Amino acid sequence: MSGDTPPVGERWRALRAATGPVDPSELEALWADLQVVDASSILGPWRGFALLTGHPIEKVLASGRWHGKRFDALDDAKPLICRAEDGSLYSDTKAGKGEASLWNVEFRGEVTATMVYDGMAVLDHFKRVDDHTLMGVMNGKPGLVLAEGRPFYFGLERE
Repeated sequence: MSGDTPPVGERWRALRAATGPVDPSELEALWADLQVVDASSILGPWRGFALLTGHPIEKVLASGRWHGKRFDALDDAKPLICRAEDGSLYSDTKAGKGEASLWNVEFRGEVTATMVYDGMAVLDHFKRVDDHTLMGVMNGKPGLVLAEGRPFYFGLERE
């Protein structure tokens, strides 16, 4: 990281606060500077949000009332915790085609916590922003996850 580049936390806060589209190259640069995280260290409930790039998954998650993710155990991860009309939370196994598990997987030359979906060729890779915040990159086959070759970027905050 050059001396002219703001600290990771400052860059994250600016991207998190953005109300309009974020340049994916800024997200890629931030991702490269974040620390990897071990799958066993991220267990628990997380509140999620899209980092707005115009990716089609942003609208899908908003219409499904996506709340976040829950990692109950390495072999028991819930990728789509959504809010029902009555305000209750549920795991949307229909949209997610099942649930998921957590693994430490190599992505872009680094081994980091990764959620592997049970029913789709989708991987969510995570890196640590701070002790309570993760950045995620949803990766998968073109047409399923990748839009114009770009993954979906999101954040998680520990509940």
